[in-house]
Amino acid sequence: MNQAGFDSYLVDIDQDSPIDTDFLDADILIINITCKNVVGFQRLINAIEHSPVSKVLFVSSSSVYQNLNREVSEDEGLENPDSPLFQIEQLFQRSTTFKTTLLRFSGLVGKGRHPGRFFRGGKTVKQPDAPINLIHFDDCIGIIDAIVEQAAWGQVFNGCSDTHPVKRDFYTQMARLLDRPAPEFESAQAFSYKIVSNQKIKLSLQYQLKHPDLQKLHDFGDCGQ
Repeated sequence: MNQAGFDSYLVDIDQDSPIDTDFLDADILIINITCKNVVGFQRLINAIEHSPVSKVLFVSSSSVYQNLNREVSEDEGLENPDSPLFQIEQLFQRSTTFKTTLLRFSGLVGKGRHPGRFFRGGKTVKQPDAPINLIHFDDCIGIIDAIVEQAAWGQVFNGCSDTHPVKRDFYTQMARLLDRPAPEFESAQAFSYKIVSNQKIKLSLQYQLKHPDLQKLHDFGDCGQ
């Protein structure tokens, strides 16, 4: 990163030690950390509160929603209170020293993440008749750009494609694109699911998805791995 002209910092929020605040010398901070360490994130928040940062974009996940066998949206209060990620979201929202926007992405595809390779090595697709919730990398970046450019702070947004085919159909088609056999599917049984609504990004941000229907996409920016 330094060779590319960027300052780089190593920050480990899992370590029980003070966080170096040198990297917090900015007005806007985008946080995309997959860790679910609630205590670690509280330490990070404490550091942010003693920095110039006034706006935080926290990249979260649509997994915070309960499986209610229907569409779920941002402002219905349908989150799972036992989800560590939801608890981390609340920590950010409670801070009064900076404004937080939560961006809940669904499963990521693109940039080398070809869904035809998700179930290699004998992995079995669970709940094959449940609908998918996925989003392309290009739209992740596009939505982040829209939030920052429009100063859409203090809000919650979902990031998901328009269509939600069932896993059995989608992953069979994706494997076929790579000339691979269809993955193994669990035996049909009762299942629970959610369909993640993306209407708010369209209405509030006027965002137009670059890849609204992933079934029509053949090139996922595959890296050949």
